[in-house]
Amino acid sequence: MIETGFTGGTLDRADALRHDPPAVAALLTHPSSRLLRLDAFEPVVADDGALSWGTIAEAPDGAEFVLLGLADDCAHFAAVIPGDAPPPPYRSPTLFALLERLRGGEAATFAAARALIDWHARHPFCARCGHATAPFRAGWGRNCPNCKAEHFPRVDPVVIMIAEHDGRALIGRQAAWPAGRYSALAGFLEPGESIEEAVAREIAEEAGVRVGKVRYVASQPWPFPSQLMIACVAEAEDDAVTLDTNELEDARWVTRDEVRAALAGEAGAFGAPPPYAIAHSLLRAWMEE
Repeated sequence: MIETGFTGGTLDRADALRHDPPAVAALLTHPSSRLLRLDAFEPVVADDGALSWGTIAEAPDGAEFVLLGLADDCAHFAAVIPGDAPPPPYRSPTLFALLERLRGGEAATFAAARALIDWHARHPFCARCGHATAPFRAGWGRNCPNCKAEHFPRVDPVVIMIAEHDGRALIGRQAAWPAGRYSALAGFLEPGESIEEAVAREIAEEAGVRVGKVRYVASQPWPFPSQLMIACVAEAEDDAVTLDTNELEDARWVTRDEVRAALAGEAGAFGAPPPYAIAHSLLRAWMEE
């Protein structure tokens, strides 16, 4: 199995507890329960790459709580502050550095917490009637006291892929990325579309390349704000590129040796995506085939 960032979490998500409000309330007053420490939605990371946890008493007044799960006989929570703006969708340079330091399983816990905090901040009102909603199921949903509608966190599927032709892979870059950075192409699935169809459409739209067979490689949660990245490789019919400059600044075909040099950080190679990004895992998997 291919390892990807933000996976490998060790918390027991304890679904049964989500349906037991008295049990969750008891956990919130238990001295062993832990609260995830965040600094402006960014993780507080210890020297060993672990997340930092405090007590429930550290939460601000009026906080709502999400039960992230159980570990070592302790309940682990994240706090949601009603009225707070959602986290920014971009990653700051500080967050980039913190993600590089986080251990794999710890990053998975942070991903779940950040995605849930973002969802609560964006959905304080009912989409059906506009009434204020309240959290339920230990923070894994919101319900409307007016029309009784129930709302649950959404995950948006995104395909991320390379096209392959004659032993080379197609990669691209956006103008806003660091100089020299290249990565896989990507785009959201649209309603009524399969993964394979989305892969073919996105490659054709962004690079003008027609593809046939598509194979799945791996997936990864991406909490900025809440996507599921679905990594694939598609077989290109030819290597002629017609760039959509609204989407990409450049696209190029690279060999396995060029990918190997980039992932190794060699001088003169293109800038590879960071290790916690599934594009990194996708390029490594293709290189090692």
